[in-house]
Amino acid sequence: MVEWFLYMSQYRMPIDEFVVRSQAAEGSGFGGVAFFDHLETPGMPSSPVWEAMGIATWVAAKTSRITVGHLVLCDAFRHPAVLAKQAVTLAEASGGRFELGIGSGSMPTELATFGLRTGDAAHRIDRLDRDLTLLKEYWGGAQSPAPTKPIPIVVGGTGPRTMEVVRNHADWWNLPGPQLGRLPELLPAIGAARASVQQMVGFARRGSDPREVAETSRKRWGQLGPGLVTGTADELVEFFTGLSEQGVQRFYVWFSDSAQPDAIEEFGETVIGRFPTA
Repeated sequence: MVEWFLYMSQYRMPIDEFVVRSQAAEGSGFGGVAFFDHLETPGMPSSPVWEAMGIATWVAAKTSRITVGHLVLCDAFRHPAVLAKQAVTLAEASGGRFELGIGSGSMPTELATFGLRTGDAAHRIDRLDRDLTLLKEYWGGAQSPAPTKPIPIVVGGTGPRTMEVVRNHADWWNLPGPQLGRLPELLPAIGAARASVQQMVGFARRGSDPREVAETSRKRWGQLGPGLVTGTADELVEFFTGLSEQGVQRFYVWFSDSAQPDAIEEFGETVIGRFPTA
């Protein structure tokens, strides 16, 4: 059995568009939705972008079943005491439907732009390790209220120190799609965490030309390398089955065309629906 999350980068579109897509995902076999965490849109600083915890809270209020989370929150953006309180509040308000996805921060220029002085990559991962330790202390009773049930932690990344953080703290480890070739090498290093993959998908729907879908997707996202897969429902089922057989237990599906709700529904029917359910 695998889990399916719809991943959306919350820029350009009005907030209600993300709500509609989340509701479509909820009715189509997806178990969750995930957003990114940036203060400006990567590569397009003038493009409007919605704040990560705010949009997750709004989507949780507008859905009833799916989990909400992030790939991933930037540790440097929030003091751990504040993040711990936000996480507990959202988890309780949603009936336990929040997961805390977090990373050390992948865009040093963004941090510098907004005056977040976080040091080099080694310093940032050390800080993430420290802050996750503090989060667990806050949730364990150092803050009140404590969570009524555990809040799952998702950590993304592939560096040796990051993998140590995964083993120390994470319930889930996420592998970015561009590094998919490293899956066999890294899986033994995740300890008790479960493996997920974030994958950009060019979905060739019924009646579409798969070659045109592939060409359009590659023009926009070809820089992702193996992080982009294109094909018909049958081809995507084969692709995701292969990863599942290697030990991946969750897929974060990122549609190359910011899929319309009916495309999300078709993906649920023709791809997700062909995998075993609990």
